[in-house]
Amino acid sequence: MSETHLLRLVLMRHAKAAYPLGVADHDRPLAQRGHADAAVAGRWLLENSVIPDFILCSSALRARQSCTWVCQQLGDKAPTAKLEDRLYAASAGEMLAVVNNLPQTVRTLLVISHLPGIQDLGLRLASRDSDEAAYTNLAMSYPTSALAVFEYAGSWAGLDGQDARATAFAVPRAA
Repeated sequence: MSETHLLRLVLMRHAKAAYPLGVADHDRPLAQRGHADAAVAGRWLLENSVIPDFILCSSALRARQSCTWVCQQLGDKAPTAKLEDRLYAASAGEMLAVVNNLPQTVRTLLVISHLPGIQDLGLRLASRDSDEAAYTNLAMSYPTSALAVFEYAGSWAGLDGQDARATAFAVPRAA
């Protein structure tokens, strides 16, 4: 017998990165604004009661630094993040393959990754009954530090296409 649960998926684009000369793309750090915005993204999650119990994070430096700031804001509610090489420069399908292998014990998942894959995944998953403003904003632009929140009644293994309801889209920014 298969039990279904309401799962939440949060797709975050890493915060604003710097472009230092001679640094490989994978090793680019956050820009000053990125450090501040990533912290604000963590506060947004906390203030909106979207607390992940598992985090999958691209192994790229800018994603790892974004994750550190988010977790700092979550404090003792922050789960340990799993660095995932397969999320760097991944397509929507490659990201989904990683998510599909999660155990059902994960109830709220935060994925921190990159364009275009993170936006493409959001568009692939958004169901027809998604919040109209959330879907429109997700489709129009996916700026750094943006967060798309989805709800899904099913198993991670069954998540595929147009079956998760987009409930919120936020672009947290430092003042």
